[in-house]
Amino acid sequence: MFKITDLNQYLTQIETVIKGGSFRDTWESLTDFEIPRWFTKAKFGIFIHWGLYSVPAFRNEWYSRNMYRKDSPEYEHHIRTYGAHKDFGYKDFIPLFTAEQFDADNWADTIAAAGAKYAVMIAEHHDGFQMYHSDLSIYNTVQMGPKRDILGELKTAFEKRDLTFCASSQRAEHHWFMGYGKEFDSDIREPLKRGDFYWPSEITQPDQQDLYAKPYLPQEFLEDWLCRTCEIIDRYQPKILYFDWWIQHEAYKPYLRKIAAYYYNRGKEYGFPAAICYKHDAMAFGSGIVDVERGRLAEAKPWHWQTDTAIARNSWCYTDTLDYKSSREIICYLLDVVSKNGNLLLNVGPKADGSFAEKDLSILRDIGNWLSINGEAVYGSKPWRYAAEGPTKETEGQFSDAAAPEYTSEDFRFTAGRGCIYAACLHYPDSGSITIKSLAKSADADKPDFHGIIRDVEILGFSEKPQFYADHAGLHITAQLQTQQFPVIIKVFAE
Repeated sequence: MFKITDLNQYLTQIETVIKGGSFRDTWESLTDFEIPRWFTKAKFGIFIHWGLYSVPAFRNEWYSRNMYRKDSPEYEHHIRTYGAHKDFGYKDFIPLFTAEQFDADNWADTIAAAGAKYAVMIAEHHDGFQMYHSDLSIYNTVQMGPKRDILGELKTAFEKRDLTFCASSQRAEHHWFMGYGKEFDSDIREPLKRGDFYWPSEITQPDQQDLYAKPYLPQEFLEDWLCRTCEIIDRYQPKILYFDWWIQHEAYKPYLRKIAAYYYNRGKEYGFPAAICYKHDAMAFGSGIVDVERGRLAEAKPWHWQTDTAIARNSWCYTDTLDYKSSREIICYLLDVVSKNGNLLLNVGPKADGSFAEKDLSILRDIGNWLSINGEAVYGSKPWRYAAEGPTKETEGQFSDAAAPEYTSEDFRFTAGRGCIYAACLHYPDSGSITIKSLAKSADADKPDFHGIIRDVEILGFSEKPQFYADHAGLHITAQLQTQQFPVIIKVFAE
């Protein structure tokens, strides 16, 4: 990749690649996209939120916006801790972000041991600080702060361990993210121009529900967003490019189509199938991978999808007040998502120094240990005839994971693979007896109930041979297991 000394030169290259490739910047062309096979088999990935916001580590990763809001706890905290905003603004966290404990190989080992098959690193968050080498701004980790190419080091470490390297650009929101700082005497002052850390800092955040909200973004910002995104594609060749919200706004659409066409053509050139994850119907259906933030779907879909959620309920980045989910809840969540033809992208947030909190590590170890025994029911699996059975119903839609469901011994999630049916009992009873109604004997082959022959039953991770028989009420299984903290996988050999 050439050094970008002229933005217009890069814009010309983008147009040249689009015109010379098989994908054009139209939705009609982009819906020729196919989801990469590796993604449909991987099922579980790790998301990483780490950046300047990890230094104050207060409340959540939106510190850079909320510290300039006079009605926010972040505003008061900032004054108490760091002083007046005109003397110590968000940019002044850059020298404090030294990442002295960051070890890309250690991160890769931790993520691989957790059972993840891919990892998505935030290349640039809404705050505008780039975690990679960039020719488009000096505000990046190579020229400031850690003085290291964080994204590049992680790519190398991940790929050495067969973790698929992916990246996320969340710069689109930067257009208005720091705008409150213009309303009082802070370090965000006019005139701001392209290349400035805070630029453009529009004061008004458009209504995200209004897809035509005015004022429209300036062409200069949209071209900058386009080029920054393509720079990540060219320099790091991520196998998935993940976008957060706001790109659904009408002003982004022409540039989003160019990014998609450029990326998909570059993927062909580089020798891999590229894919974009998107939310809020930002792209034409079938032109990328649908993502549901902090939520899931009520039933299996014929198309593959992803949910992204965090290890904590109240933040995507590390803070000292995280409300952690339990390992059990996350494993149940994974099983529910996979049973419905989805992937789980689970976020962790390292500390500012680059180390992981012990609680994060403990949860990741639990997941990895469980997957090391039960992974055959997850990796490479396909949806079965039924996704779920039982009285506990899931809430469909984004931001629906505020509380953990209370599963019973009658709640199951199903997958299929390796010639078998896998039934995950989400709460294995102390009695040791369960009944899977979806595997009841059918008296009528014309009915859509199960009509196969059950040859054998095993419980993954246990040497004890379960007793089982099937009748018109279900498949009855008895196995006295010690009290189980995590879901139990029943492997049904059926044909």
